[in-house]
Amino acid sequence: MKLGNVLIPVANLDEAIAFYGLPVKFRDGDRFAALDGGGFTVALAGPAEHVTASVAPSYKVDDVADAVRELTARGGEVVREPEKGPHEIRAVLRDPSGNVFVLYQPL
Repeated sequence: MKLGNVLIPVANLDEAIAFYGLPVKFRDGDRFAALDGGGFTVALAGPAEHVTASVAPSYKVDDVADAVRELTARGGEVVREPEKGPHEIRAVLRDPSGNVFVLYQPL
């Protein structure tokens, strides 16, 4: 598991891209944009891609289902079961302290 990006849900992707002012690495219409944060990715999620209600770290894993099983065995709580998105399989969990995070595996 490694930090893949910091996910920020936004109301308007164009406004958020302009606000953050970082170079766009990838964009999927009004759904999602990956910005170059200088060593890490700032992931802006438009309304169609809101998987969390607040900013959350996103961790890239080899297998989302396996990672969910491992982390729930350690006390994590599933907020959103693994699901297929347009570019990845993802799940949302809460750690034992109540912090939300995303797991994802590229398609």
